[in-house]
Amino acid sequence: MGIRERLSGNEAVAYAVKQVNPDVMGAFPITPSTEIPQYFSQYVANGEVNTEFVAVESEHSAMSCCIGAQAAGGRAVTATSSCGLALMWELLYVAASCRLPISLACINRALSGPININNDHSDSMGARDSGWIQLYAENNQEAYDNFFMGIRVGEHPDVRLPVMTCQDGFITSHAIENIELLEDDKVRAFVGQYDPEQYLLKKENSMSVGPYDTAPYYMEHKVQQAQAMKNAKSVILEAMREYSAVSGREYDLFEQCHMDKAECAIVIIGSSAGTAKAAVNELRAKGINAGLIKLRVFRPFPMEELAAALKGLKAVAVMDKAESFSGCGGPLFAEVRSACYGVEGAPQIINFVYGLGGRDVRVDSILSIYEQLGEIVKTGTSGEVYRHLDVREGN
Repeated sequence: MGIRERLSGNEAVAYAVKQVNPDVMGAFPITPSTEIPQYFSQYVANGEVNTEFVAVESEHSAMSCCIGAQAAGGRAVTATSSCGLALMWELLYVAASCRLPISLACINRALSGPININNDHSDSMGARDSGWIQLYAENNQEAYDNFFMGIRVGEHPDVRLPVMTCQDGFITSHAIENIELLEDDKVRAFVGQYDPEQYLLKKENSMSVGPYDTAPYYMEHKVQQAQAMKNAKSVILEAMREYSAVSGREYDLFEQCHMDKAECAIVIIGSSAGTAKAAVNELRAKGINAGLIKLRVFRPFPMEELAAALKGLKAVAVMDKAESFSGCGGPLFAEVRSACYGVEGAPQIINFVYGLGGRDVRVDSILSIYEQLGEIVKTGTSGEVYRHLDVREGN
């Protein structure tokens, strides 16, 4: 039986890091992720962990610290948000290409500018092609659970990739919710010891990490990295099954809500899924066949599984809490539409960019999307594909 507590999302992640007891944490404060290293540094000061806590001078240095520690054979973690993640940009690619399974708690916040400290997904979505596995949480419980599963997946011998566990800034990071914690022994049994085959301090086999990669070898290394991301999908599913057995909480690549007999559905990611669930429940109570899919895993993208789940629907709206400035939709929309391309029985798919810079999304907002999907079901035509939600006219 788990331990019942009331914690904010940041406290939950900090407690998860404590239970893992990593070798090194390199961190620099930035709102709204600051509390994670703050809480964790208290565990260090109190002697509750034996982690080497490195208070660095920037986020670039935080990731450099983690890269060095992980390359040396240790388990390294960090946390950041927004511009902090952007300052790590160069090193995100280095960590992934060096196949270093660093764990990063990303507390999603709008990426400047103009300056904004509230939630959207522009930071992590901007890093979507850096080679990191990305898991997203709807609530504090999922943020806590994802951290353990992320470590397990990233360190798997068939993967060896860094993992970004994302949760929505302030909405979950600072809000206090009921949560069920695992016992320390169960966490350590599930996560296990980090046991890399090769590392800098292994005297039996000297090596270098991050050397210059010339043209005759670079592409082969990138193909290996791409294959590791493909391998991650089955490893994620295995870890989720095993974690469900330990925790009693069911996890999958995405969650399906009222998808039975659904004619239309929304695909969404993050905390707004809770608002969307309330809207779907209201519609189902009225006899309207509306459904919802909440994506948990964005990298690797569950292309085949999602296409199968959407097949046969008449209309789908993909909700993006980030702008890609592609002129044709947001990043999640591009992935979902691509997944459904060429699939027989694929639905009409439209996109809503919403919630930028912390703009509230209400149940009424979600209901308005389902109304528009209902029109597509009736007419069979999608109309404008790329849309924005709840934008004031004339501003």
